Amino acid sequence: MKLDIILAGVGGQGILSIATVIGYAAVQSGLDLKQAETHGMSQRGGDVQSHLRISDHTIYSDLVPEGAADIILSVEPMESLRYIPYLSPQGWLVTNTTPFKNIPNYPDLYKIIKEVGKVPHHVAIDADGMAKELKNSRGMNMVMTGAASLFMDIDFEKLKEGIRYSFGRKGQEIVDLNIATLEAGRKFAEENRSS
Repeated sequence: MKLDIILAGVGGQGILSIATVIGYAAVQSGLDLKQAETHGMSQRGGDVQSHLRISDHTIYSDLVPEGAADIILSVEPMESLRYIPYLSPQGWLVTNTTPFKNIPNYPDLYKIIKEVGKVPHHVAIDADGMAKELKNSRGMNMVMTGAASLFMDIDFEKLKEGIRYSFGRKGQEIVDLNIATLEAGRKFAEENRSS
């Protein structure tokens, strides 16, 4: 088993929480894990990229090579396009459709989504809108994790355990809300994946 994931977005969108939930699930599944944050994680509004490499055997490099990512999970649509060269031919692009307009000349969203649609295997989801509908306005990242989980060879229950681990100190209500958000994202992907 090998799973290479690139997480993409901008600072403040919850990339570290996604990495923690997936990483916890992988380790609890007895898998080897390497993680690398390669861009300004602490800079709110700056571009963010994190590589997760998960395997049932030893991993020697923490960076996903170009053309090898099984999943690009992007919480921001323009950022998803930046990492398409890393996607393997069989890989899945899972992207949020809600832009984080952190630059004055942000490209036309329609054109971005049109480019996403050219990727053979993709899921485009309004994760911000879905999170708000679920009364979890900060849960967009867990919607995205749920949507991408469909393409991970990791037990879905282990991802829920990752949420309990990550959010447990905030109380049971927050844990339950994030699990419901995770489940909603997965259901959306099941019903709306491109192929």
